[in-house]
Amino acid sequence: MKSEDSYQLRVLKWTFRVPKDLLYNENDCWTRIEGHKARVGITDFLQSMATDIIFVEFRDVGTEIEQLDEVASFESTKTILDLISPVSGVIVEVNEKLSERPELVNQDPYEEGWFALLKLQNFESDRDNLLDATGYFEVLKKKVEAERKKLGKRR
Repeated sequence: MKSEDSYQLRVLKWTFRVPKDLLYNENDCWTRIEGHKARVGITDFLQSMATDIIFVEFRDVGTEIEQLDEVASFESTKTILDLISPVSGVIVEVNEKLSERPELVNQDPYEEGWFALLKLQNFESDRDNLLDATGYFEVLKKKVEAERKKLGKRR
């Protein structure tokens, strides 16, 4: 991914990318609209905060998901988290590669590390609750600043 295709925020040893062609929710999850389907995953920021992802659990193919429902959960060396769906739809595919190689989420969260593909159901109304890359980048900056403050208080 070329740098002009995404916003980037560098903080200490991290660089958080926000691809411009995706939509986001405030739960640090993204969606790529592909016709009548939507691929979903977690952002660079969330995978960085979770640290090394060691296990991914999917909902079943055929499961109907409402916007903000859990699509999958993942376990890292630090915590267990849910992927909160940016869109509503029916799960038509899950990224089986993550069962054997969950580290793909850390290595490439926007391409190889996607979680599920949904057949869209209510995208027109779901869209009202989504952020474009510019909007999510502003949310990201606030979250990074909050993390910085927490780190400062621990010292």
